[in-house]
Amino acid sequence: MTADSSTLAGAPLVQAASGYAGDIAPRLAWQWAQSGDAVLVDVRSDAEREWVGFVPGAVAVAWKQWPGMARNADFDKALQAAVPAGKKVLLLCRSGVRSIAAARRAAELGLEAYNILEGFEGDADAQAQRGHLGGWRLQGLPWMQK
Repeated sequence: MTADSSTLAGAPLVQAASGYAGDIAPRLAWQWAQSGDAVLVDVRSDAEREWVGFVPGAVAVAWKQWPGMARNADFDKALQAAVPAGKKVLLLCRSGVRSIAAARRAAELGLEAYNILEGFEGDADAQAQRGHLGGWRLQGLPWMQK
């Protein structure tokens, strides 16, 4: 990574993390996915992707499923099938919390795993609404809604 692509306004685009390769800024994650250097995996539930929106081309491998948010028993197998050998994996959830757990598990499976900071919807604001404080959508990155 060049000095120009490693920081944005003085802030690092990839931050050190414990148990996985790092936390990555959404724009850099999109660049890596578009260049073919990494596979973008959306770990939100099927219901979230259906109702809230999704990133075109992202592989859907839920970490937990609705209802009940039980851990997806097929996560390991599905993730390993989605990420070719030698590729990085970029994990996206709603706010960047579940994707940390998924990144740790991916690293345990031997993958170079990154959590995408801010998630798809960002943090909740003072009115407990998402979509106004960071996130994939707010940054104007590609997404669709059915």
